[in-house]
Amino acid sequence: MKKTTLIIMAGLLITTSKTIAVTPPVEDFKYSVDKFADIEILHYRVPDFEKLSLKQKEMIYYLTEAALAGRDILFDQNNKYNLTIRKTLEAVYLNYKGDKESAEFAQLTTFMKRVWMGNGIHHHYSEDKFIPDFSAAYFSKTVKSIDPKKLPLGKGETVDQLVAKLTPILFDSSIFPKRTNQAEGVDLILSSANNYYEGVTQAEVEAFYAKMKNPNDNTPISYGLNSKLVKENGVLVEKTYKVGGMYGKTIEQIIVWLEKAASVAENNKQRDVILTLIDFYKTGNLKTYDDYCIKWVKDLDSQIDFVNGFTETYGDPLGMKASWESIVNFKNIEATKRTEIISSNAQWFEDNSPVDKKFKKETVKGVSAKVITVAILAGDCYPATPIGINLPNANWIRRDHGSKSVTIENITEAYDQASLGNGFAEEFMWSDVERKRAKEYASMTNNLHTDLHECLGHGSGKLLPGVDPDALKAYGSTIEEARADLFGLYYMGDPKMLELTLLPSNEAYKAEYYQFIMNGLMTQLTRIQPGKNIEEAHMRNRQLIAGWVYEKGKADKVIEFTKRDGETFIVINDYQKLRRLFGELLAEIQRIRSTGDFEGGKQLVEMYAVKVNQTLHAEVLERYKKLNLAPYRGFVNPVYTLVKNAKGEVTDVTILYTENYVNQHLRYGKDYSFGF
Repeated sequence: MKKTTLIIMAGLLITTSKTIAVTPPVEDFKYSVDKFADIEILHYRVPDFEKLSLKQKEMIYYLTEAALAGRDILFDQNNKYNLTIRKTLEAVYLNYKGDKESAEFAQLTTFMKRVWMGNGIHHHYSEDKFIPDFSAAYFSKTVKSIDPKKLPLGKGETVDQLVAKLTPILFDSSIFPKRTNQAEGVDLILSSANNYYEGVTQAEVEAFYAKMKNPNDNTPISYGLNSKLVKENGVLVEKTYKVGGMYGKTIEQIIVWLEKAASVAENNKQRDVILTLIDFYKTGNLKTYDDYCIKWVKDLDSQIDFVNGFTETYGDPLGMKASWESIVNFKNIEATKRTEIISSNAQWFEDNSPVDKKFKKETVKGVSAKVITVAILAGDCYPATPIGINLPNANWIRRDHGSKSVTIENITEAYDQASLGNGFAEEFMWSDVERKRAKEYASMTNNLHTDLHECLGHGSGKLLPGVDPDALKAYGSTIEEARADLFGLYYMGDPKMLELTLLPSNEAYKAEYYQFIMNGLMTQLTRIQPGKNIEEAHMRNRQLIAGWVYEKGKADKVIEFTKRDGETFIVINDYQKLRRLFGELLAEIQRIRSTGDFEGGKQLVEMYAVKVNQTLHAEVLERYKKLNLAPYRGFVNPVYTLVKNAKGEVTDVTILYTENYVNQHLRYGKDYSFGF
């Protein structure tokens, strides 16, 4: 899924101190509800849910149940031992009879919270394995004290064997060190800890799928999207996720709730979308999946919408296999007016892009965009979530049928409200000029950049005939995100923004430019461990852009690193020259993407996106530490309850925000674990 994550792709909204205009909050509503390790957990509100019709509320309820039903799939995809580890930790937390006030039990609790946040034993963002602070001896003692019936023992497995199996996985940093490895010069499949492949090498994977692809196929399926590739008796075999196949029992539960949702669909078009998705889940047929995507793109009249399925390919170092995820949402009708302006002018933006004409779409089709209120987050969108989405991923569907783009405004509201007065802008911005712009415009420009990134950036340009969509391999995700970000950045400074009333002032775009460059060159380093390089695709994208324009504009001092009282700051001296540099890089990135220039993409990424200035990194970490802020945020979902009368008829759906992080995950573990 082409998606935008806050602070990750859409600029650094955490710097915003502006109080945005939102629906008055629920009495005593708390956005920040928990904090541990490098994570802060937030609640998000669902404004105007009560204004939906009963039928719409009921549909949202069924879709949220379908979303939560798939939770275990992602844990298993991220690593084959994740579910066993999670269930073991939960069993200890609930059933241990020893001292629960001890430091080691607190450390075990924190580790369990981190496993929930990462949907496994790897950090949700850096993808490095995190090691427990409690000892292996303590782990053994607590697990062995539990009734074996409470533990996730395999057939014939003893508690001693369970402990022996999990101990090295948890405590040995050399085992499964990186969930998705993107390092140059290694076998990306063998060195990645995810569970998309087993017993196969990168060369075998690439050869396996190369044989399937027809370079003359103008409408190719998304090869490998919903399967695991394994070697059995020396033969490569695809195991498909479907009813009767991989995750079959879980998928059956998803279908139960999708069928209920179809029964209360808003219209026939929406019902057909859901029924086609059900057919895909039953068969695992990727042509059926394409049919579903086309129907989903064309459903523009429904207020309620959703994503449910194998969608996100960032977790596969080769960008083919998809993680399971779901979001349920409804349209924010007033805020959508902004995105409708953008989508209605899509052809103008394409025609006036600074890229070579031969890489532009002659006719932009089916670009739709809206602002949504998310009702539930699940799978690879929970607890960490995007703030923008653009789907489907298949280039030919986007070319022939268009795409849908959304900005999730109630999530950005939660980030904004939780960030008020946190001191970040005062610490890292150069002067009151930049801070004033951020206060006045940053919330607005962040949302607009997300809109441009999702609605137009990902949908812009075209591949030349015969170019393999996967030609850029491990560099594809970074190049694609850079392409969309640059498209948004270039147009943020265009006078067209004022003409279309998307920005109120010709100064507003500077807020986004400053935050993006500051983040790409400096402040995103708060998310990197000392001595590490950058591996996550979105972070690579931002450093690539910021590093390239800094280097190319150095002679004219477009951007400068400036010292004050021994501390480093970013100063932008010429915003219009910076915009021109964004355009030049966009043209080159689009060329790389359109022609499938692997070596060109590799050179850009390796030169600008990966290496970290360790001296600057140490300074940024020290300055950030004194603010006592968490560099990452996740969310707790609201709780929906179906209300029925004595006849069993649905009379209402209620929503509550009172469930905490621990109780929510324990409940999910109990209620939404169906086996594979």
